[in-house]
Amino acid sequence: MSQTLSASTLLAVPLAPLAGAVLAGIFGTTFGGNWIGRRLSHTLTILGVLVAFVLSAMTLKSVALDGARFNETIYTWMVVGGLKMEVGFLIDSLTAMMMCVVTFVSLMVHIYTIGYMEEDDGYNRFFAYISLFTFSMLMLVMSNNLLQLFFGWEAVGLVSYLLIGFWFNKPTAIFANMKAFLVNRVGDFGFILGIGLIAAYTGTLNYGEVFAKAGELGAIEFPWYVLGQDMMLITVICICLFIGAMGKSAQFPLHVWLPDSMEGPTPISALIHAATMVTAGIFMVARMSPLFELSDAALNFILIIGAITALFMGFLGIIQNDIKRVVAYSTLSQLGYMTVALGASAYSVAVFHLMTHAFFKALLFLAAGSVIIGMHHNQDIRWMGGVRKYMPITWITSLLGSLALIGTPLFAGFYSKDSIIEAVHFSQLPAAGFAYFAVLAGVFITAFYSFRMYFLVFHGKERFDQNPDAHHHHDDHGHHDEHHEPHESPWVVTVPLVLLAIPSVVIGFMTIQPMLFGDFFKDVIFVDAARHPAMAKLAEIFHGPVGMALHGLQTAPFWLALAGVAAAYYMYMVNPALPAAIKRTFQPIHTLLENKYYLDWINENILARGARALGVGLWKGGDQAVIDGALVNGSWKIVGWIAGLVRRVQTGFVFHYALVMILGIFVLMTYFVVLNK
Repeated sequence: MSQTLSASTLLAVPLAPLAGAVLAGIFGTTFGGNWIGRRLSHTLTILGVLVAFVLSAMTLKSVALDGARFNETIYTWMVVGGLKMEVGFLIDSLTAMMMCVVTFVSLMVHIYTIGYMEEDDGYNRFFAYISLFTFSMLMLVMSNNLLQLFFGWEAVGLVSYLLIGFWFNKPTAIFANMKAFLVNRVGDFGFILGIGLIAAYTGTLNYGEVFAKAGELGAIEFPWYVLGQDMMLITVICICLFIGAMGKSAQFPLHVWLPDSMEGPTPISALIHAATMVTAGIFMVARMSPLFELSDAALNFILIIGAITALFMGFLGIIQNDIKRVVAYSTLSQLGYMTVALGASAYSVAVFHLMTHAFFKALLFLAAGSVIIGMHHNQDIRWMGGVRKYMPITWITSLLGSLALIGTPLFAGFYSKDSIIEAVHFSQLPAAGFAYFAVLAGVFITAFYSFRMYFLVFHGKERFDQNPDAHHHHDDHGHHDEHHEPHESPWVVTVPLVLLAIPSVVIGFMTIQPMLFGDFFKDVIFVDAARHPAMAKLAEIFHGPVGMALHGLQTAPFWLALAGVAAAYYMYMVNPALPAAIKRTFQPIHTLLENKYYLDWINENILARGARALGVGLWKGGDQAVIDGALVNGSWKIVGWIAGLVRRVQTGFVFHYALVMILGIFVLMTYFVVLNK
């Protein structure tokens, strides 16, 4: 039976979380307090996301097994000229896969939040926000046109802003959410320019219609010259779109907001800044593959940006002491990997890594949050150690997540990460050499900082009581707390950990064949195999997931990862004095890393001040002097001056008018006499 998807079922997917968000938001937080109580708030929102997840899973089944497709407009909002502005859904294998990832991770985070936020006053507000986020993200991935994509794009940015600043009494949180919002504005400016160029040259915002005209777009030259080169329009469009992805998916140099976003509560770090929102940029580039395939210049640019992010953000993960920031830098680095895959035209590999990474990175964040609960809200890994025997479930799931992250054969991360490294290896673009070096070196760095964190938290001697900042006598509620021992978190926290650990281990093994080499993305992702042979070469050497894992034991990435783990073990378990010695020896490098390459300083002092100076110049010079002074005030001054002259003449006295008339006749007579002489 070939199934067609019904519009009403699809509408229910984003609207169910929206309904939960609205109910929890209106009745749970406003109207002078909490009408419906915590239990009803979290029940409604979790129900909404559960409905969305079940429907998404059914959609994925009919798309993957029965070949069902859906691409229709649900609602026409307005028509401007010939440009239709619509709400519509495009459901194909890419969308269905994204829907399942978003709703599943979101569901896990919702359940987890019950345990994590139980002591927080903003409990209902938090649930309202994360459900609203789920709605926004679903609108983004399900859309069939650029307008709705942009709506979802901005909505996830807005909810991210609300959630990073969730504790609005914390100055650092407010600074961080403003920073995230402003950096995303920079990226979104590029994004909307790209959308505008597409609309201007094709006259449509619908994906299918745009792709149909991609060939014509590819032939148009852009009226500008850059470095003496003719620019092709398609290159400009692709780079503009990718700048949007750089903001949302935190690529260098627009990555600066993501580490700061750790000021928000841990569940949103897992949901937004690891699994779903930051992948929107990757998803969008994969969705736009017919356009990006036409521009090698844009692909080279993507490769270089991704490689810089993958390598240099990994370095920063090595020196972090806050458990969440280590995971944040590892997210940046992994997003760099996905971007590199996009640049190598291996879009399906990028999306595959997006999916596997969503599971193990959400797992690592939630496990970090579980440790933070157990440690009475201390986040500094220098004051942990030996947590393994107190928190067995958190320990085992963290270990599985870390193994998946560093690319251990048979784990999910191995399949996607090794495929990226191979794809870059086969790419023929000029930038691929640097990118290959970066992703290879990144393997060692990833393994090193992941296991540095793992050993410091779960193994070794307990260092809870040496923390100078910790308050030994009272915990948050003023209970007397002598033994300060961590304890395993409640089941609402550990069940999501286990449910995320399972796909972190098996999903790569199960899905690599259909997603990379089967027909799963047929007619969804386009690759010009003649010019970009990476995927075709990958297919030649692929002999099933087991063969890949066995072969993986003898490749460079595996040995690099092993070396990273071994180095971390030696430096933090066997010889803990070594890191301090290295830090002293390479003090300048450490200072550079500590200051995050001084990018914040550059942004705040050069870019932000430059922008302010420009603004002040335009305001004082442009607005006040030219517009107000010359044009606005100048115009009324001239009018006033002419009016003054006229007023002199129009006095209202009859004898004045008589005099003027006589003078006039006199002038006329003189004129005629002189003329007719």
